[in-house]
Amino acid sequence: MKPIIKTPEQIEKIRRAGIVNNQVLDAVDAVIRAGISTEDINRVVHEKTLELGGVPAPLNFEGFPKSVCTSLNDIVCHGIPSEDVILMDGDIINVDVTTIVDGYYADASRMYCIGQVSPEAKRLVDVTKECLELSLEAVRPGRYLHEIGAIIQAHAEKNGFSVVPDICGHGVGLDFHEEPLVFHVRRRGKGPKLEPGMIFTIEPMINAGGSDWFIDADDDWTVWTEDGSLSAQWEYTVLVTEEGYEILAR
Repeated sequence: MKPIIKTPEQIEKIRRAGIVNNQVLDAVDAVIRAGISTEDINRVVHEKTLELGGVPAPLNFEGFPKSVCTSLNDIVCHGIPSEDVILMDGDIINVDVTTIVDGYYADASRMYCIGQVSPEAKRLVDVTKECLELSLEAVRPGRYLHEIGAIIQAHAEKNGFSVVPDICGHGVGLDFHEEPLVFHVRRRGKGPKLEPGMIFTIEPMINAGGSDWFIDADDDWTVWTEDGSLSAQWEYTVLVTEEGYEILAR
């Protein structure tokens, strides 16, 4: 399917959803620490989203039971908040927020280092963000979508890490998940050419060990690293502009 080109009016609505999404993540910034549960994070996200006039997109999406994904240590993505999961000194965690405002979607996630983390964990978190930031150089009209993944894979592997190859970024804005798929590794072919008005997420998942993963059989959501190694992820919602790009949610 051809990627959706958003109209100026749609872009403004998605930009507003991005502002709210950022404010929700800022609320997480203010409270996250050792000793709280991932369910505490869920409550903050849910209440702040409603306070700002939004709707938490993950809640009840295809049966997902919470308002946010909280992916701790060796969880790659889609971790389910729980009262029983308490953040501890040395943990790393991804908090993934998607917000609907007036029917329009924005999506972003941030990594958090809890207390004193190991040098390896800190480097993984930092390199993952570097992968995302470097990939933005490919986001401009006339470039090709798959250049994004090539940049991410090269930087991750140069630093001794692996990229989860088959969990992708995606178009977003009018719905939670749209065309195009945004792969974070090199692929055959160039993919679609980028055009102004395209909006998609870039959300590389980088593992300290191998790239293999599995889905938890007990909840059918939580994605774990196969070898138990740490995983990190950062995510932006990005608009292709006439001159380059605009980050709508981060």
